[in-house]
Amino acid sequence: MCIFCKIVNKEIPSNKVLENDEFMAFHDLYPIAPIHILIIPKKHIDNFQVTPSDIMAKMTPFIQEVAKTLGLDKSGYRLITNNGEDGGQEIKHLHFHLVGGAKLKFPPLHEDSKKSI
Repeated sequence: MCIFCKIVNKEIPSNKVLENDEFMAFHDLYPIAPIHILIIPKKHIDNFQVTPSDIMAKMTPFIQEVAKTLGLDKSGYRLITNNGEDGGQEIKHLHFHLVGGAKLKFPPLHEDSKKSI
């Protein structure tokens, strides 16, 4: 069982922001911004590429509500999902990182990025 499934099953505690019957949002343990929230479906789905469209249709308003709850809906935020090994996905459970609370920079995506500029 993956770590996010254990959080859903309350085997591991989390600092929840918002939850409903299908989704959960909680603070990341290793934030990269003043606000860094992980948003997951409660049902295990490996990654974005295999996510059924009806799940995303329901997840979108949940994510928007999380942003509104945190006061980021007006100031802005970044929504990130890593998909697969080359995309940087470390936990094989669909999750979105919602980061904000400051003016965010756009970092280089790979080691050779400066060579192409």
